[in-house]
Amino acid sequence: MMDSDTRPSVLAQIRRNMLVGLFTLIPIWLTLILVSVILKFINELAAPMIKWMTVSVKPDDSIYAIIKSPFFNTSLSLIVLLLFFYLVGWVASRWIGQKALSFFEQTVDRIPVAKSIYRTIKRLADAMQTSSDNVERVVLIEFPSRDMKTVGLVTRTFKDTTTGRELAAVYVPTTPNPTSGYLEIVPVEYVTPTNWKMEEAMSFIISGGADVPKTFNYDRAPVRGEDLSKEEGRGE
Repeated sequence: MMDSDTRPSVLAQIRRNMLVGLFTLIPIWLTLILVSVILKFINELAAPMIKWMTVSVKPDDSIYAIIKSPFFNTSLSLIVLLLFFYLVGWVASRWIGQKALSFFEQTVDRIPVAKSIYRTIKRLADAMQTSSDNVERVVLIEFPSRDMKTVGLVTRTFKDTTTGRELAAVYVPTTPNPTSGYLEIVPVEYVTPTNWKMEEAMSFIISGGADVPKTFNYDRAPVRGEDLSKEEGRGE
């Protein structure tokens, strides 16, 4: 018969192992679902072309089996998808594409829910593709108070028209959904660079801080020529 002191520890170990197994499988399961959805979408892109290519080919021909194979289907879909991205990028960089995009955004702005979703996703996409020579892309800023810091993405840098002070527009994503967040305007000298890649920042945000490097830059290094007395006065 199992001792009363042993039973709770065994049950606790079983419960712990079950939880570890659950949390181990959840990200794998979600990843497989996402990959499955993406592959299904990609394969559907080439379906009309596959059907057109097999019209003039007999089923007993060797080329028919190649065309109908999943590998050919997926490869053709990827090529079509890449060409589509290129075409959209080419059109968007031209005058007619910018006019069409402007018309689309004006239409979306009239739809309350769609406007919010589109603007936040577009803001995040802009943050990922824009760059600045003066400020790191992934940074820490004091938010929501001076005693705390949060991860932000620098989307733009600009200057104060009165003082010429350099400012940064920092998008602060929320956890675990980075498509919603806050937009803060922060003086560049109060921005702390992290030396993180964008993927590392997204992983940190989506995982709720579970996926984070063992060390990273939390305290801002003094800027050469900076008036430290101003910094001390700011902390008082």
